[in-house]
Amino acid sequence: MLSSEEVMQLIRSLIWLLAGVGVFIVGMNFMGDALEKSAGAGMKRLLEKISNNRFSGVGIGAGVTAIIQSSSATSVMVIGLVNAGVMTLMQATPIIMGANIGTTITGVLVALKNDYFNMAMYLLAFAGVMMGFFKKEKIKITGSLCCGLGLIFVGLEVMSSEQAFGNPLVESMFTDIFSIIDFPLLLILVGAVFTALIQSSSAATGVVITMVGANILPLDMALFIILGANIGTCVTALLASVGANANSKRVALIHFTFNTIGTAFFAAIIWIFKEPIVNLLVSLFPNGDQMSLQMRVSAFHVIFNVTTTCLLLPFVKHLVNYSCAVIKDKNEEKEALTLKYVDDRLLTTPPIALMQVKKEINYMLSLVEENTQLSFASVDSGSMEYNEKIRYNEEIIDFTNRALTQFLIKLTANVEESDEKVIGAYFHVLNDLERIGDNAENFHEIGVEMVDKNIKFSDTARGGITEMRERIMQMFAISKDAFEKLNKDELSELTVLEEDVDAMKKKLIASHFTRLAEGNCSADVSPYYSSIISGLERVADHLVNVGFSITNPTGSQRVDA
Repeated sequence: MLSSEEVMQLIRSLIWLLAGVGVFIVGMNFMGDALEKSAGAGMKRLLEKISNNRFSGVGIGAGVTAIIQSSSATSVMVIGLVNAGVMTLMQATPIIMGANIGTTITGVLVALKNDYFNMAMYLLAFAGVMMGFFKKEKIKITGSLCCGLGLIFVGLEVMSSEQAFGNPLVESMFTDIFSIIDFPLLLILVGAVFTALIQSSSAATGVVITMVGANILPLDMALFIILGANIGTCVTALLASVGANANSKRVALIHFTFNTIGTAFFAAIIWIFKEPIVNLLVSLFPNGDQMSLQMRVSAFHVIFNVTTTCLLLPFVKHLVNYSCAVIKDKNEEKEALTLKYVDDRLLTTPPIALMQVKKEINYMLSLVEENTQLSFASVDSGSMEYNEKIRYNEEIIDFTNRALTQFLIKLTANVEESDEKVIGAYFHVLNDLERIGDNAENFHEIGVEMVDKNIKFSDTARGGITEMRERIMQMFAISKDAFEKLNKDELSELTVLEEDVDAMKKKLIASHFTRLAEGNCSADVSPYYSSIISGLERVADHLVNVGFSITNPTGSQRVDA
């Protein structure tokens, strides 16, 4: 029976232990966020190389996870991309496999812990805090990276200190607990539950490595807990798939199935050949010091994930087919009004989210251009065959403007200062595109009304509109190129075309009134003609804004439209 003083000591030690875990997780988040911001362009390049090649998929998954230091975050991001229709299940599965390899880096870092290394990391944490006082964004990001890396080792030191694992009462308590649960399946369950609770397999692995290094947890038991942690990390992805489409749920199921198969395979081998496997790990790191004890666990973590990936990579198609068999497509018709490339799950990875936002805006731009062409096809032919298509496109354009605006508002809180300017430019572009879409709809309505009233433009009037419209379509091509490729080379031509359109508007309106005065044109046509000419001039202004917005986020080149 423990005395009241011993109970207080035990409580203090457990609080100290929890504090260490907390500092470790904070350090991981700091480092992951800083790596994500500093390596945002690299993440974009990795995701842009997505293909059906399984090996490149594994590399992308490992690379992205190494950057953001979280396989759970990578899984959530992949679910978001699949839900947005950007990635197929065949492409997503190898990335999920690679994420398991990328997450082992944290365990290797933890295993390197020793007194000299710790001292360097503490100094690094202090330096990182000091760098946070600088105004330059890059220095601040580097400071966050240094601070996060340092805090990881501060947390580990707190966990392994005399106040935590160094307390004989704590050591005795854990020894008793592990003697009770010294059964492989129970140990796997402990690892899965603990990881699910703290939502980080890296943190769970760090705790296990530290306990082995402190001689509190035997190596053979630690191996089963590590296996369980790989199942527990799937909980985040499973939660993220709630409310998503069928394919997103399949990604989460594949992640869970992949880790479960790997865990079952290794658990059976370790259970049968426990002594030879433990001896092999000991022989790899024969010294009995703290680092060697820790490296044995870290090495097993790496071997487990790399081997599981190698074994199951040839069966990607089978995993996809299995997931499709378990999770059926819903019979009800899919909601039409959804963003094509963007999903809220991407908010956790701002660089990727921004990349997808740009794709969504490009899609919106293509719809706006299509509606402009279809509207004038209706005006020219007097046919109503494009009515439904124009209305459907306009519905998507309006929805995209609203939904993407809301997404960007949420994203603003998560990006660095330089990306805030890009988001500001995107807000402007969305507004301009929505207004061009409204003008295209107006052109169509003019065509419908003229058909109803049996009114037609003269050949001269139609020729003037066609000439002006050709300039507008040239501007569409230049604006799309400038926005998509950040191409500034043709912006001067865009400005010249906009000035031509302004001049043409004045010339065409003057010519129209001359024809009216001479009796060569019907007064019934006048309001429709003037509306189309003025509308085209406004479209030209908006296209100039689109072309200049992303290449000059300050907005100094914007035209009042």
